[in-house]
Amino acid sequence: MQLRHTTIQRWLVQAQQAAQRHPRRIATAVVLGLGGFAVTAFGIAPLAPDAAALPKRVVVESLAVPGLLQQLDDLAQHRLELNRHDLTRAGDTADSLLRRLGVADPLAANHLRRDRDARRIVDGQGNKMVQVRTDPDGSLLELVARFPALDPLRAKTHFTRMTIARGDTGFSTLLETVPLVAQTRLGSGTIRSSLWAATDDAQLPDAIASQLIEIFSGDVDFHRELRRGDTFSVVFEALTADDQPITWKDATGRILAAEFVNHGRELKAVWFADAGKGRGAYFSPDGKSRQRAFLASPLEFSRVTSGFAQRFHPILQSWRAHNGVDYSAPTGTPVRAVGDGVVEVAGRQGGYGNVVHLQHANGRSTVYAHLSRIDVRAGQRVEQGQLIGAVGATGWATGPHLHFEFRVNGEFRDPLTIARTSEALQLDGSARPRFEATAKVAMLHLDAAETMIGFRGNAE
Repeated sequence: MQLRHTTIQRWLVQAQQAAQRHPRRIATAVVLGLGGFAVTAFGIAPLAPDAAALPKRVVVESLAVPGLLQQLDDLAQHRLELNRHDLTRAGDTADSLLRRLGVADPLAANHLRRDRDARRIVDGQGNKMVQVRTDPDGSLLELVARFPALDPLRAKTHFTRMTIARGDTGFSTLLETVPLVAQTRLGSGTIRSSLWAATDDAQLPDAIASQLIEIFSGDVDFHRELRRGDTFSVVFEALTADDQPITWKDATGRILAAEFVNHGRELKAVWFADAGKGRGAYFSPDGKSRQRAFLASPLEFSRVTSGFAQRFHPILQSWRAHNGVDYSAPTGTPVRAVGDGVVEVAGRQGGYGNVVHLQHANGRSTVYAHLSRIDVRAGQRVEQGQLIGAVGATGWATGPHLHFEFRVNGEFRDPLTIARTSEALQLDGSARPRFEATAKVAMLHLDAAETMIGFRGNAE
């Protein structure tokens, strides 16, 4: 035994010396050796016994189930937490909001009344999203509220998250400004009375109807050509706060793809964000522009109360030519430029009241009258869709509305026909491959959205 041990030691010493003289050979031999073991293992694996042929044994074991009293004791020791959520209302007080949320906690109500930041929840502005976490007895553990960003410049891209938490010394309030996240959603509907009613029936935001009008106004006169049975499908961005769909104003992002079937005629549009000059636009799937040099309307939400025709003037009490279009809207409704241009006039002007004149290319100009305020100055360059003022009732106006005119070389033209006849934006040739890839994906999403029409019809 001693001799064998000495021999092994001598072999180890010789192997160590050989490894120092020929390190690469030794490494190769080790790799080959391991490979040999791998091959050997592979070769003998199939010789293992078949698992199906192995003997089986059934083991039966009794499990001790705690008695009912023991289970009740364990349940009583388990701490329960309740979660509820709701939207604030304009007339909410600290007590009424907490009561509706199932919170019975005088200290929490006192914090909402006295803390400067916490008071924002019940400041008279409703529609804030509120979640609470409470003990079974109604004591507040945490309240989280989400509402539009306090900074107006970030209101369309961010939201405010307010967290009120119970600590050892009472409640604390934390305000955070967090980015909104866009989620892609699908929707569809059928016209039975109006586009607005159809989007309501389909549980889509009003902004979807407004954007559909803008996208397809060059092909469809939504005031005169809408037919019962017309259908639409949309793929759009829905903005979310902490993965929760928001319900306040500007909660809807842009339509990414849309189809409108008007009297059997199919119209499709795809949003492409690289349509030349660094601005996005809508195109048909084959690359033809659906966006014109002029928008269909200077207001997002409106109805025409007086068109481009002879009418009985409500103030002058006589029949006169009405050289523009009147849009009924509440005071303060934002007014936007229908096309790129330069501000020629921004001020008060006789019967127009507060008015803005924009000069566009090729001798065209637009007029926006009776404004409650003006947000641009003479000589300023503006872009299509830019806000230039707000609806009012200044000048010769019997109520809040916008008087809108379109002129070509000084001659009045019907504004309702301008969007359809104005020139289209062009797709940059170098961007066509990217557009085609975008359009292909958009059409697949639209196909999915279209199936919702039939599904909803069957459900009805």
